Amino acid sequence: MEARPETSFAEEVCLPFLRNAQNKDGGWGFHPKSESRVEPTCWALQALGESSDREAQDGRARGLQFLRAAQLVDGSWPSTPEQKSGCWVTALSCWVLAREDSSPALAAGLQWLCHDWPQDSTPWRRFLAKLSSHKDLQPINMALRGWGWTPGTSSWVEPTSFALISLKLAPPDQRPSEADRRRELAEALLYDRMCPGGGWNSGNPRVYGVSGEPLVIPTVWALLALGDQPARHENVMSLDWLESNLANIGSAGSLALARICMETYGRRLAANGPVFSDLYERNGFLESVPVAAWTCLALGPRARWLVSARADVTQ
Repeated sequence: MEARPETSFAEEVCLPFLRNAQNKDGGWGFHPKSESRVEPTCWALQALGESSDREAQDGRARGLQFLRAAQLVDGSWPSTPEQKSGCWVTALSCWVLAREDSSPALAAGLQWLCHDWPQDSTPWRRFLAKLSSHKDLQPINMALRGWGWTPGTSSWVEPTSFALISLKLAPPDQRPSEADRRRELAEALLYDRMCPGGGWNSGNPRVYGVSGEPLVIPTVWALLALGDQPARHENVMSLDWLESNLANIGSAGSLALARICMETYGRRLAANGPVFSDLYERNGFLESVPVAAWTCLALGPRARWLVSARADVTQ
């Protein structure tokens, strides 16, 4: 890929913002001086993991200590420090720890993920769906399962994508025996939930007979989760949709993730597309830790965070 002309923006603005936003406990909140949470901590750790800067690596080490300390006894991670049960951020935590190659915390997290079955596809729910008067207006395969935002609820595109990525990047000897079956069902679910013209939204491709509108962020995560099938028709069609909408993106977070996805699939970026520094001047988007982290990842030299630890060593 061609060199990114905005790399200096990431190094001079984004990384210093992330370093300064880190809390004393080692974690990050969604905004500077806010309570540390697992989700923004994971994104900050991904971004710092791409930097060779000594200060960034020191911050990452403290962040990993926070992340490991936040894990619950059942192997999951909670959304907030006050919660006593795990949720979808477990997948993000496992994704980060997969970079560490071997970790008991990673193995426990993956075990929890593989045992977390959503309830929207149970035999009883599928029976009720067959009796529903709306069954022909929402034609989705109820036998497929992915992951939900919270345990025991319904499958959604983004948490399913995060769980798939974490399972794919984890070392094989750390994956539970159920991992292959969960991946098979989840990949099928993502393709089943794709919008008719390509791309994904948060959940159903059709609602009451009307085609759903794809959104940039769910589309990116789904495509990254399905990245080992780049030539598949559904992926190509979704990339075409993403590429056609790239110039109209006004959100820095969406722009960063779209660029990551396009470059991961080897698609060239238009020279006249949106510019991060312009968006920063317009709305100061760097008050958001996840958006700052995504921007670092989009402008970084190499997407190591999308490669498993052991595969990265051999390259």
